[in-house]
Amino acid sequence: MAQDKVKRSPTQIKYGLIQSTIRLLMVLLFLGLIFILIMMPTYTFKHTWNPQFQAKTNSTYFGAQGTRILIYTFPVLLIATLGCVFLHIAKKSNESNMEIGNGKKHGTTIWNRPMLVKGPLGIVSITEIAFLLMFIALLIWSFSIYLHNDFATIISKSEAENGEKVWQEKIESVALRLGLVGNICLALLFFPVTRGSTVLPIFGLTSEGCIKYHIWLGHVLMTLFTTHGVCYIIYWASTHQISQMLKWDKVGVSNVAGEISLLAGLVLWVATIPYIRRKYFELFFYTHYLYIIFIIFFIFHVGISFACIMLPGFYLFLVDRYLRFLQSRREVRLVSSRVLPCETVELNFSKGHGLTYNPTSVMFINVPSISKLQWHPFTITSNSKLESEKLSVVIKSEGTWTKKLYQLLSNPSPIDRLGISVEGPYGPASTNYLRHDTLVMVSGGSGITPFISIIRELIYLSTTFKCKTPNIVLISSFKNTSCLSMLDLILPISGTPSDISNIQLQIEAYITRDREFKSDSSIHPQTLWFKPNPTDAPIHSMLGPNTWLWLGAIISSSFIIFLIIIGIITRYYIFPIDHNTNKIFSYPLRVFLNVLVICVSVVVVASVAVIWNKKQNAKEAKQIQNLEGSSPTVSPSSMIYNVDRELESLPYQSLVQATNVHYGTRPDLKRLLFEMKGSSVGVLVSGPKQMRQEVASICSSGLVENLHFESISFTW
Repeated sequence: MAQDKVKRSPTQIKYGLIQSTIRLLMVLLFLGLIFILIMMPTYTFKHTWNPQFQAKTNSTYFGAQGTRILIYTFPVLLIATLGCVFLHIAKKSNESNMEIGNGKKHGTTIWNRPMLVKGPLGIVSITEIAFLLMFIALLIWSFSIYLHNDFATIISKSEAENGEKVWQEKIESVALRLGLVGNICLALLFFPVTRGSTVLPIFGLTSEGCIKYHIWLGHVLMTLFTTHGVCYIIYWASTHQISQMLKWDKVGVSNVAGEISLLAGLVLWVATIPYIRRKYFELFFYTHYLYIIFIIFFIFHVGISFACIMLPGFYLFLVDRYLRFLQSRREVRLVSSRVLPCETVELNFSKGHGLTYNPTSVMFINVPSISKLQWHPFTITSNSKLESEKLSVVIKSEGTWTKKLYQLLSNPSPIDRLGISVEGPYGPASTNYLRHDTLVMVSGGSGITPFISIIRELIYLSTTFKCKTPNIVLISSFKNTSCLSMLDLILPISGTPSDISNIQLQIEAYITRDREFKSDSSIHPQTLWFKPNPTDAPIHSMLGPNTWLWLGAIISSSFIIFLIIIGIITRYYIFPIDHNTNKIFSYPLRVFLNVLVICVSVVVVASVAVIWNKKQNAKEAKQIQNLEGSSPTVSPSSMIYNVDRELESLPYQSLVQATNVHYGTRPDLKRLLFEMKGSSVGVLVSGPKQMRQEVASICSSGLVENLHFESISFTW
């Protein structure tokens, strides 16, 4: 501990204090929100606290809507903005840590060990189970308290009056409260699918790793909302008010809007059935766009004031989605591709020097010549520091779209140019693989791709900063000999220092279908170079090197502009109608104005930020094009090269010496993992579901204490 204090520079101390302060503030805001959610269904909150809040916040500028903005919307957006500052400082702090070689050795705790390995939830840790149970407890608590208070009122009324039957009133109460509880799920639904989230990285999470949370929330949400709708239909039918299904009044709840929202959600929900998702992925993908109808008509259904509870999560998603839209409008510069005999291609893009990303990041790719609408995520294998001018992704030919891409690039008649658009990269905000003594990477087939980026990161750290890196054991399982060419991707294509002799690398490759090496099988990749095109641009971060600060500015500025505009509209247009006449301002029109102002605020502020950074990116893009035009490594026309010269290089020889190939067998993972030495052994697995479950079972068995499991899965 004393050594760490000596190593910490004044800059590190300053960063640490700022991060601690921001973290404390975010924790307090988060706990405050949880406390409000717990108290919201209680009698105290409804009849004591809420009236006091409304009395103090009800103004001519925001009306009753201002209370919910202050309680529910503002704190979440403040957390997101503080998260931007926190992540920017963390990025600077990590860079300083690397410069002084400060890597702490520690493993994951028992709370991160897998608890459930098989089942509908997948591989789930003890921490995830704990939070899941607490979330379910919150839903049960809210629903039960709501009903307890409502039923007490219903019974007292029924004793004094002869009106509707008690069971009918109870069904109406159940229906209403199911909708309120479902809104809690909706408030969290969009956080896991916000790719450029500023909230998830604070908890060490990524959007790709949180897809399962989105799935869990979606199932619970649609179960609650569907039951909510069915209960209301039963209530209307039993009380001869079935005509209420066609109600869309200017004041109050709109039933028609709620039914449209629910129908859109049901169609979307049905398309998520695993069989449909696997066999008809495009149907699953396109029906997900029904979320637009679902959300818009939900807001029309409940009104803008109540929608402020779920608004912040969707607001952050809206900002992220518009930035992705702007990035995807322009095609990027594809420099070359490596075509492997195992029906795999590596695409090498030109990128700006200011674009940085961490290992295991992913990027979404669209090839208009194959499909203008389809976007597919792929793991980035390059290292942004080791390869400052190139960004690479590896694509295995497995589905219809990927097979068309492989056929296009492996065609004997080479193409001059391939138009591609991208979104991303997206990945973890920080990584620290130096905390382990040994890293064991278990992969199956194309699951090796995220480990390529990790190995290149360790090559960079050992070469540039002379850091002591953990021993690396790569256990890869392939179907046939030609798949060994995947190992060639560990080394960058050319022109990049990639001395792997500085790291302790051991590769155990298992060929399951071939009994011996097939000499007639070509296992070496071929490289295809493309002509530069002036219209193509290098891949840049849309918001420049200070992405997190710009994102925080967009979130905060757009929300402030929204508050100013909607405050003016309310004061000088809505308020006079509500208070100076006998009329009540139309609820649907109020919703329309709020939604319109939100969209305009986000679009204007985000567009200005992107245009501002685009000028800097354009200057760098021009410099990169000039360098490419004079570079002897880029062919003036498309040609295919064998990379024999690269294969004879020293790094390739080191790679061959580190590789042991086993034919006709599968890896005995239990034996291999139990034999690993070191106080902390990080076990990373990427591949088929059964492989991930097997490794998780071994690490969670408790027979060995030094194994720390981490699953890298991009499957839904």
